[in-house]
Amino acid sequence: MIDTHAHLEPEEAPALLERARAAGVGRVIAVATTIAGCREALELSEANEGLYASLGIHPHEAGGAEASRLDELGELLAGGRAVAVGETGLDYFRDYAPREAQRRLFDAQLSLAAEHALPVVIHSREADSDTLAALAGFQGTVVCHCFSSPGMLAAVLERGYYVSFAGNLTYPNASALRDAARLCPPERLLLETDSPYLAPVPLRGSRNEPAFVMHTLAALAGARGEDAAALGKQIDLNAEEAFAL
Repeated sequence: MIDTHAHLEPEEAPALLERARAAGVGRVIAVATTIAGCREALELSEANEGLYASLGIHPHEAGGAEASRLDELGELLAGGRAVAVGETGLDYFRDYAPREAQRRLFDAQLSLAAEHALPVVIHSREADSDTLAALAGFQGTVVCHCFSSPGMLAAVLERGYYVSFAGNLTYPNASALRDAARLCPPERLLLETDSPYLAPVPLRGSRNEPAFVMHTLAALAGARGEDAAALGKQIDLNAEEAFAL
């Protein structure tokens, strides 16, 4: 099994990855949100088998100095060891950065993804229309990280994007997410932890980690009425295709 989206602290990563392997999670994609985080993710991916790096600047950083470091991001992507660009996108829920600045940063990272022929990992909260508009001209692979916008689902599936579900799929009040999960073709599904956030039931409230993606797999399989092992194999194949693993 693979966790396609985890935020890992370097000092914690070896123990977390060991527990993940023991739980049946043999591969993890470490996702960066700052330039320093990009460098750490690359170093971790070099030092740990089965760990990959996705490099990006989070929309929360769009109003600060990180947004001026796109040249550095491009240099890191040119090294050829990253499997994706992101997470990038738009967040109108927190609004930690001006929306126009978020859109500029998003567009710039989409251009980098196109330049380096890499998929993009998309963060979108309360920004459905602008997210879809920004992606309209992007011809590469799109992964909708921590999918939580059922209103986007029809457009996302029509465009052939991947839909990645996190631990919030397991929450009692997430019936709309489970409905969306049932509608997704099996070849479009991915799973993630978004650790250390969004620990799934029955571990909700604890610090999330890659091993816990197995709980989300069980919930997804239950919602779809499918065998968890078979679904896990399909998700692994999807991840291999999406991220060229």
